[in-house]
Amino acid sequence: MTRVTASPTAALRAFQLAPGTVALWWLGQAGFAVRAGGLVMLLDPFLAPMAERVSPPAFEPEDAVDVDVVTCSHEHYDHLDLASLPAIAHASPRARFVIPRPLVDAVAAAGVPRERIVGAQPDERIRLDGVTLHPLPARHGVGIADAYTFGRELSGGLYRYLGYVVDDGVARVYHAGDTIAYDGQAERLRALDVDIALLPINGRDHFRETAGIVGNLDHREAARLAADADVDVIVPMHYDTFASNRGYPSHLVDFVGREELPVAVLVPTRDRPVLYTKGAARD
Repeated sequence: MTRVTASPTAALRAFQLAPGTVALWWLGQAGFAVRAGGLVMLLDPFLAPMAERVSPPAFEPEDAVDVDVVTCSHEHYDHLDLASLPAIAHASPRARFVIPRPLVDAVAAAGVPRERIVGAQPDERIRLDGVTLHPLPARHGVGIADAYTFGRELSGGLYRYLGYVVDDGVARVYHAGDTIAYDGQAERLRALDVDIALLPINGRDHFRETAGIVGNLDHREAARLAADADVDVIVPMHYDTFASNRGYPSHLVDFVGREELPVAVLVPTRDRPVLYTKGAARD
């Protein structure tokens, strides 16, 4: 994959979209640039160069201009990129940063002005100009020792790992961050009438866990979750950046077709955005 040559956030700012139409630009791993409800958003942007990366960062954090909101789901560096967030804050001086509440101090210490940080927790809606964010629990872990929990035992009872539903008043996009399935997850998504789900598909196994890698949904679990939640479209993510932690979107496409699940699969590319309009996937 090649680096995106122009800033996706600047390009998305020029989009004029009707309510219910959302533009999604995949940045690799779990990162997305989003245009929704008149706002430009970055979800889990991972822009730091690393030798371990199979694909380079989509663009330089200094080019993250015209951003209104940045969300981060949890503290792993490919989701909470502390090396890049201060540069994003400088490039977009009006941007607000929505972070799990237990991680606010770490983000402020990295150089993001504290007054621009919003601490998030499940069931506490965050109202922005044109968009409402609904934080949801994610089941993950800082390391294998605490893996596949909500992180509350590490954070004084607060949820440490989150996903977010981006709601423009018509269309709703769920960005899962890192998670496995848990009881009540699909019900939460149905209650929010989620239309499109951005879900990890890299899975988990003994070998990766032995190496200290906390896993995620695999392609089958992601497909089942989307179908159980009555989602229109599933967008796979978190499968392309590290050689030791890959997933395969073709397996997701095959599984959904073989099982005849009532959900469309949209495999993203990094060279251009895609538009989703509520209801179009099933028309």
